[in-house]
Amino acid sequence: MTRPDNQHDKLTRDNLLDLQDHQLVRIESVQDDQRQVWVLTARGHQEAKRLLEPKGIRVSVLRREKYHPVTGALLGGSYDDHAAAVTSTAAELHRAGIGHRLGFQTEVAHRLGNGYVQRADLVMRAPASGVPVMLLEIDRRSEDAHDLVHKLRRYWQWGRMLPPGTDKYTADLARSRPDAIEHVDHEKRLWRRVYPPTGREGLAPVAFVFADTTEAKVANTVAVLEEAGRRYWAPRRYDTYHRGITARDYGQAVPVVVTTLEQLQEHGADAAVWRRLGHEGEVTLTAALDNSDGDALYRRQAARADAEEKQRRDAEREAQRPVCTRCGAKFTDERWEETSMRRRRWEAGDLGVCAACHADDVAREQAAAEAARAAAAVSAEPEADDGQEPGGLRGLFRRRA
Repeated sequence: MTRPDNQHDKLTRDNLLDLQDHQLVRIESVQDDQRQVWVLTARGHQEAKRLLEPKGIRVSVLRREKYHPVTGALLGGSYDDHAAAVTSTAAELHRAGIGHRLGFQTEVAHRLGNGYVQRADLVMRAPASGVPVMLLEIDRRSEDAHDLVHKLRRYWQWGRMLPPGTDKYTADLARSRPDAIEHVDHEKRLWRRVYPPTGREGLAPVAFVFADTTEAKVANTVAVLEEAGRRYWAPRRYDTYHRGITARDYGQAVPVVVTTLEQLQEHGADAAVWRRLGHEGEVTLTAALDNSDGDALYRRQAARADAEEKQRRDAEREAQRPVCTRCGAKFTDERWEETSMRRRRWEAGDLGVCAACHADDVAREQAAAEAARAAAAVSAEPEADDGQEPGGLRGLFRRRA
């Protein structure tokens, strides 16, 4: 249950025997090397749920006993080597400090819209290690490589589903066309109600762990996954008007990493034994899941492209800036706007001169106007009195007398 690779753990064996005496566990099968696979009984499953569920830990489904319909013999061969490989993978991850023992869950169902249920062999939650969630498929090369591609497609489809009770606007948007779901934020999708945010772009990551097989078979399977499953794991080009953007958009992709159980056991799950589809070489798990050419790179490149575009536009604008026909100085922004805007051109004066020359023209016009007004005022003054008093009240009275 805890360390299936340890064949001499007397303490674990004694604990299992004690739990068996209380009818809490039973032996599911015995492998060729005489190792035993233990599972919970119905009574043990109920007790585990009462102990763990108040703490937010979800218990895997009960493994029910199946008997041969004729002989009545107990059938327990479906876990055997595959179950041991799943448990060994979880043990190696835990031993490397990736995830705690109650952060693993097996046989987790993911129901698709057509009713099909895709079960993950192992789901790991290790937020302290930088992996909030990861779905693991353990393959002992008992499945065809294209079957793994179909599994990847189903995880991709499940990540694009909307939860029940979605508002009408979002539901209508998702039904409007096949790719409309890509415009619905991940927070409004079904998978975000089941799993926490990954802290990275894209859907919940998937890991394929190969066990008990050869390097050649692993290489062939990975090649098929990369080629036939490209639509599901590969990033896209950003839809942007910027030039020179090399970053890729992982927002709708499933991050897929691969490794082997033998590498985990030999080097440790925290070593450079993980390979990301679409990338060369093996790195650590968190490095494989990180998108070095994703959103962070895009923001840097877009900011640099915006700055370069602004510099280009500024240079083009400076090249078009008018020059004063009188003094040769360049127009200021205000003078340029004043001479180019129709509603302000009537008061701009000579459109070919700069602001300083225009100010001189205005000053000269004002001085000339002042001089004209002064001259007009002088010419309008009355002539001096010559003693005849032709007008006024005194002259009127004299004429009447």
